[in-house]
Amino acid sequence: MSRLAYGLVVLVGVVAVALGAYGVLGGTGILRVTWLVPLGGLELALDPLGGLFLALIGFAAVPASIYAIGYPDHDGRGRWAYVVFVISMCLVPVAANVMTFIIAWELMSLASYFLVLHHRESKDSIEAGWIYAVMTHAGLACLLAGMLLLGAEAGSLRFADWRSMASALTPATRNAAFVLLALGFAGKAGVIPLHIWLPLAHPAAPSHVSALMSGVMIKLGIYGLLRVSLDWLGTGPYWWGAALLLAGAISSVIGVLYALVEHDLKRLLAFHSIENIGIILLGIGSAALYRVAGQDALAILGMVAALYHTVNHAAFKALLFLGAGSVVLATGTRNMEAMGGLIKRMPWTAACFLIGSAAIAALPPLNGFVSEWLTFLALFQNTHLASVGQNLVFTLGIASLALTGGLAMACFVKAFGITFLAMPRSDAAAGAREASPPMRLGMLALAAACIALGLGPTVVVVPVFGSVAAAVLRTQLPTTSGDWLTLRVSGEFASVSTVVIAVALAASLLVPLAAFRLAGASRRTRLYETWGCGRIVQTPRMEYTATAFANPFKRVFDFFYRPTRRLDIEFHPESRLFVERIEYENPTRSIFDDWLYRPALDFLRAGARAVGTLQSGDANWYLAYIFAALLLMLVFA
Repeated sequence: MSRLAYGLVVLVGVVAVALGAYGVLGGTGILRVTWLVPLGGLELALDPLGGLFLALIGFAAVPASIYAIGYPDHDGRGRWAYVVFVISMCLVPVAANVMTFIIAWELMSLASYFLVLHHRESKDSIEAGWIYAVMTHAGLACLLAGMLLLGAEAGSLRFADWRSMASALTPATRNAAFVLLALGFAGKAGVIPLHIWLPLAHPAAPSHVSALMSGVMIKLGIYGLLRVSLDWLGTGPYWWGAALLLAGAISSVIGVLYALVEHDLKRLLAFHSIENIGIILLGIGSAALYRVAGQDALAILGMVAALYHTVNHAAFKALLFLGAGSVVLATGTRNMEAMGGLIKRMPWTAACFLIGSAAIAALPPLNGFVSEWLTFLALFQNTHLASVGQNLVFTLGIASLALTGGLAMACFVKAFGITFLAMPRSDAAAGAREASPPMRLGMLALAAACIALGLGPTVVVVPVFGSVAAAVLRTQLPTTSGDWLTLRVSGEFASVSTVVIAVALAASLLVPLAAFRLAGASRRTRLYETWGCGRIVQTPRMEYTATAFANPFKRVFDFFYRPTRRLDIEFHPESRLFVERIEYENPTRSIFDDWLYRPALDFLRAGARAVGTLQSGDANWYLAYIFAALLLMLVFA
């Protein structure tokens, strides 16, 4: 039955890719269902932006579902919730009115909630599910408020009518709708400080679900932010774009800072989702600001960078979560301190994880490099703006992207090195076995996508994304030029050829080998142990740990992490001269828990205790409450 469910999702994914490609290439269509007409009916529409996100869902769902076929699922728990999850995600970008959108959005949220609770006996899973449910329904409340406000002012609940009547709405209505809708979509995307559910929910779900939640589901929050800032409400004021760009700068830096000190492999990847959402917001914010300034070509450049990184993140983050799932399945733990040496035991998984790590670290010639390069170029075009305040916002975005890139590279040196290199740190790591063939096939497909998206920006990727951006912004101005080999941006401002970079890198590896052969070097393989720095016998206790790797960053960013040191020493019972055990911990504290969510919860608890005093158990008091409520209702009526 599990294979049937996952096979059905593979079929749904293939259909989604085909329909999405049809929409991206200019095909449009609409399907109206006459059920529940008084409430607006169910209505589906296909346009280039919706088609792109529909194809993105199918693109990630197919390899994730193939992976799931080989993933152990002995009790079959959650397989049909997984089917509902993928189908409801496919409905979100093609929903054409409020009712259709809200039904699909809520189905997606409920299905993912049950998938987060996959391990119902785990206290961590229960806590993750509860926090996820609270945050996702708080976001739903914001979305409903914003959509009903727009529906009341525009006299219609259809998105196409909002688009045509946006210029007739009052500035106060548009601003209020933007704030409400942006908050709802930002919560789903995991934007700081609405991110607290994400590092809890993603690790709790099965790995193929984590891949779709991180690679696709949070991108539907990005889809909503694109609709709100650039489509439904028309051209907005400058502060819309500035708010998105600043939110992107903050999310990218804080996300990677939290990831650096995380030793749970899946939580580390979850925090990097926050970082990459921030990078996408940098592109969206720049597009919104350029659009207000009348720089349509630059607005398309910013949107192309955002769309490119959206697709790239779906590829390499899904790949990394599937790789992490294989590692967790083989070792029985998510703690990197109990791994090590897996490259010899899981070579296919290690190779795929390495490709994903290089892609997310924006190393050429892989896909992450191209989209971050385009984001940099979009931000560097701020010289076309005259406002000092806007240029300051762009400067902060440039600085945050540069810092994020360096820290992300350091983080994945740690993630790959501690997990796969050196010696096994536990018996489970020493006995690890390679993933099953379907799991390897899913990872290899995504690894190939990372390579293809990196090598083919001029052939397909950028032209297609440019057409989607032009359709949303309602302009035909080109953003790129060049031949099949070279991508040129803004005329001759910058150019890059990932194919040439790939050839140069390959040559740098092959030329020395050829030179050695020509010099007559022996072809005989010589096996010898790795140099051990002069030590004859190496043990796992001598290896570099994830804690040691993160310690310098904790010191540099001590003001942010605010670590609390704990040292526990146990001496020998007969003599205090001999130590039997030493435990050292240096955990970090979340400033958002300490400064935002914990005070808010304390306030709510205090309010609940105050209201609880009204529940006295005396029927006379209850009758008095009812009488007072009736009087108030009569007065206001």
